[in-house]
Formats: sequence, structure tokens, C-alpha cells
Amino acid sequence: MPKQLSDYPVHLGLGATAVRLPRFGGDDWYEKYAQLHASDGREGRLVSLFSFDAPWTSWERHPAGSELVLCIAGEITLVQELEGKQVRTLLRAGEYAINDPGVWHTADVERPASAVFITPGLGTEHRPR
Repeated sequence: MPKQLSDYPVHLGLGATAVRLPRFGGDDWYEKYAQLHASDGREGRLVSLFSFDAPWTSWERHPAGSELVLCIAGEITLVQELEGKQVRTLLRAGEYAINDPGVWHTADVERPASAVFITPGLGTEHRPR
């Protein structure tokens, strides 16, 4: 049965598995996800889809691996901190960028846009923008 990725993210795990996750939402969703799939360690990936209509309010980084950011609608400006400088990369529908392990990143959005994220969630950190 088809599901909306924005509502039901997918976990890519060991042994080339793909697991439909519970409906996204609530403050403790990520915590429950991490507990359920902790045994996949660094190899586990969260596949999610988010839509935005304003700049992000925080920075994040993923020390366990690289994150793929694929813009599927609109335009998103990915902002990465590289060697003490902010590097801005404009992504249009169909274009992607990679956040290398440990790179702080955020995004600016001026009009509605959507992106798919394939994220190594283990150890993800956040900080205010």
C-alpha cells in the first residue's frame, strides 16, 4: 500500500533492508526512531521528505556519515560551514548536494520548496541559528 514519504519516513538498514516507519510527528519521534534502529549503527539511514516555506531556525550536523539532500520542488539554498566560512549552494528541483560527515549545515528558503533527505542519524547534533 503506498504511503506519503512526508508522513511515513523509511529506514534503510543493514542487509539492504527498507523499513516503513511509524507516522512522523511528536517531540519524541526521533528518539523512538533512534532506539528502534540503534543496532544498525553508522550504516542506518533515515529517508525523509520535508517541505519548507521559510529559512531553517537551526544548524545541524551528522558525524556518523554523509547526508544526501535532494531538492524535488522549488529552490533551497543549502548553507554549509566549511573551514570557518559559510558556503551557499542553490539547489533547484532535481539537483542535490552532500553534507559530508560533521559539516554544520542549515538552509534558506524564500518560497515553498521540498527536499528528500537520506541521513545517517546516529549522533546528530543541533544548535540555534
